[in-house]
Amino acid sequence: MSWRSLTNSKTAPIASRPQSSALEAQGRRSRWSATAREGGAVAMATRARPWQLCSAGSAGAVALATSGAASAEGPGRPGQLQDETLGVASVPSQWRGVQGIRGKTKGCQTASIATAEACAQTQKHADAEVQTEAPVPAGVLPASQHDSPRLAAFLRRVEAIVIRELNKNWQSHAFDGFEVNWTEQQQTVTCLHTLGYPPAQGQGLHVTGVSWNTTGSVVACAYGRLDDGDWSTLRSFVCAWNLDRRSLNPRQPSVVVEVPSAVMSLAFHPTQPSHIAGGLYSGEVLVWDLSRPEDPLLWRTGLTDDTHTDPVYQVVWLPERRHSHRFQVLSVATDGKVLLWQGVGAGQLQLTRGFALVMQQLPRNTKLRKPHRGETEVGATAVAFSSFDPSLFVLGTEGGFPLKCSLAAEEAALTRMPASVPLRAPAQFTFSPHGGPVYSVSCSPFHRNLFLSAGTDGHVHLYSMLQAQPLTSLQLSHKYLFAVRWSPVRPLVFAAASGEGDVQLFDLQKSSQKPTVLIKQTQDESPVYCLEFNCQQTQLLAAGDAKGTVKVWQLSTEFTEQGPRETEDLDQLAAEVAI
Repeated sequence: MSWRSLTNSKTAPIASRPQSSALEAQGRRSRWSATAREGGAVAMATRARPWQLCSAGSAGAVALATSGAASAEGPGRPGQLQDETLGVASVPSQWRGVQGIRGKTKGCQTASIATAEACAQTQKHADAEVQTEAPVPAGVLPASQHDSPRLAAFLRRVEAIVIRELNKNWQSHAFDGFEVNWTEQQQTVTCLHTLGYPPAQGQGLHVTGVSWNTTGSVVACAYGRLDDGDWSTLRSFVCAWNLDRRSLNPRQPSVVVEVPSAVMSLAFHPTQPSHIAGGLYSGEVLVWDLSRPEDPLLWRTGLTDDTHTDPVYQVVWLPERRHSHRFQVLSVATDGKVLLWQGVGAGQLQLTRGFALVMQQLPRNTKLRKPHRGETEVGATAVAFSSFDPSLFVLGTEGGFPLKCSLAAEEAALTRMPASVPLRAPAQFTFSPHGGPVYSVSCSPFHRNLFLSAGTDGHVHLYSMLQAQPLTSLQLSHKYLFAVRWSPVRPLVFAAASGEGDVQLFDLQKSSQKPTVLIKQTQDESPVYCLEFNCQQTQLLAAGDAKGTVKVWQLSTEFTEQGPRETEDLDQLAAEVAI
């Protein structure tokens, strides 16, 4: 039946709906559903019989009446619409399962990748030339217009007066000893740098030695221990700082050398800025080249019959007798031996000469304590060479008495200590002893007969080579004195390092009883073990202490400028006779 025939039936006409609002009208609904399963699909079919749609009220609601083919009212009779909710039928897909069974796994392998290594070395060459311009001769200035006859007459008239005044100035002694110094005047002693190596300080190591290189720009320190204990297997260090670098890090040395034993002494080469020698607690002597940080070791003595059997407390570089441009290393130790080493091939230090201190062969010009039975060797703790006689040196000993010795000694030492060369007896003169071991000696660079010694009795003795008794004795500390050094520029100035944590600067021209300046190196009175003046930059003094710190002090001008008649005063002091 068509839609038009439905409208002409007995049912009421359908109310018209606005086209703009399809939601306000309800369509015809009929209920006839059938469910069919075919291949897992659900099909819904609905057959409807329309009835009248009627409207009621101004709201324009539309009601749709339909008659089901199989309603409860019976066949051919209209019935009211009802909503029903049917269950959902779920049919699993058989196709997916079949496809999963048919799945296959396949793999593939690419061909192996070929690899190759190649290296290339390029070289860079650069040439540069600088040519200064040829000097242009200064043009001769035209003579000024002047009255030549009158000028000549004036010069002849004043000639005799000018010559007479020049002769007076030439004969005057008003400026004797005066040297022009263009540097800025320094009024106080100040600390320029506080240097240290944290890994060494973390092990509780002491600074046992300091040394300046030949240029005066690099300071090096040795780390070890000076207190009681067996430090032969203690890993230690040699550290160096270049103070001229702008990027100076006081906690990071420029060079660090690890050493298998505690380092007790240190000395830079006199002409090679990067070569440095060290004496170890184990008795070995080593030489390093600091310009090769990856492999700095140049020579070593090794553990042979020639090696020291006790700690090496000082090393010194000496020129060879026949070749002054070549140097040897001299070492002193508490086993009583003084040994001279020469670097040879294969990184070895070879013994060239040796000396031994035997109690029975010491000169008896002064009263010494009697040795214990069986005691023969005299332990050496310090050495200093004369600036005027390269064969003359002074030794400090464990017994407290300084010894005047000579490298030219020919007498054989009465010792059974093994050595590959004959050992000689070097002692020529014995000086009056300290109250304990002598830890440091220093020969004057301005007088051939004067030297200083410092010992555990807290005294500094000023000796003359010509007499046993000291010219003067100064008590600087109630504890040990570990180092004493003459100034390289002031004849009457010296410095001493004490066990009370201070560095004392003496000017004998001002006072011979008390220090001119007392520098506090450590705040907790930890000992100061070593100090060295800088011979190139004479205003600098380095000191090392038990805290593992090296402090570089800038001295005031009064300690760097020589005063008038200071050399004469030193000669007068040396001429005094001890009472």
